Amino acid sequence: MSNLERDPVELLCPPDAPTGPVVQVLAPRDVPLGGPRAMRVRRTLPQRGRTTIGAWCFADHYGPDDVAESGGMVVPPHPHTGLQTVSWLFEGEIEHRDSAGSHELVRPGAVNLMTAGRGISHSEVSTPGTTRLHGVQLWVALPEASRRIGPFFEHAETVPVAVGDAIVRVFVGALAGVDSDVTVFSPLLGAQVDLPAHGRTELELDPAFEHGVLVDAGPVAIEIDGAGATTEVAWSELAYVEPGRRRLVLAAGAEPVRVVLLGGVPFGEELVMWWNFIGRSHDEVVEFRREWQADVIGRDNPDGRFGVVDGFDGDPLPAPELPTVRLKPRR
Repeated sequence: MSNLERDPVELLCPPDAPTGPVVQVLAPRDVPLGGPRAMRVRRTLPQRGRTTIGAWCFADHYGPDDVAESGGMVVPPHPHTGLQTVSWLFEGEIEHRDSAGSHELVRPGAVNLMTAGRGISHSEVSTPGTTRLHGVQLWVALPEASRRIGPFFEHAETVPVAVGDAIVRVFVGALAGVDSDVTVFSPLLGAQVDLPAHGRTELELDPAFEHGVLVDAGPVAIEIDGAGATTEVAWSELAYVEPGRRRLVLAAGAEPVRVVLLGGVPFGEELVMWWNFIGRSHDEVVEFRREWQADVIGRDNPDGRFGVVDGFDGDPLPAPELPTVRLKPRR
């Protein structure tokens, strides 16, 4: 999914400093993507004080949306650099096309992972048979050593496993003895965890990772390392768990729970994020935008950095105007 904000904020993302509490609860920000009937998402990454969890740098939570009212997802071809997109659905179906020649459907239980590397463009459109759309769109920042690789796309089915009362589906990395088949360039975890009402599960964590628990259905009570104290996390909130923790207990109350568990080794590189680009400097992002506008919107060079998405019936998405001032580091 593109970041369709009309005035995207340019962000310098320094490595996050350690937080105070063992569990830090982050509230989402409501973001309209486009015009009056466009989708609205709840964004928990990036935000002030927490720009990454591992290399996870962007988290949009959307739905369940009635497609007859919202119009569904219609995202024209748009560019990405320096990242991977991870599409994960709870309901609905989305058609993906990209300039690497990939054409695939996104469905619940399967993950679509697109590696932009030096540059790619893609489109995403909910299919005609989709009546409800519900899921998360996640981005992963590529480290310096990998961010200029050639673009490629992967699709993988997941296998549900029981852990305590929970059903777990691992879509990135490894958890509970299950490994995902998709490619990552830094140590990462992404999994869906479902609990019935009054259910409980205990998950072993990699202590080198920091973790995030994004609540899709809840609330959920979180306990860390058998400390006894619990933190309740409400629908669409993201709970951040610092590195060094080894056990995560999730407990449901009177309602079933579904969470997306994210994790990774803290990302130690400074990022510049604007619109759909990740770079390392203001000038680099300016050049990405110039190339997109010249090569794709201006149709001057279909063989350029971002290529062409075949099979999409419509025009690619122009980039917004850049900020009028250069980004200055936060102190």
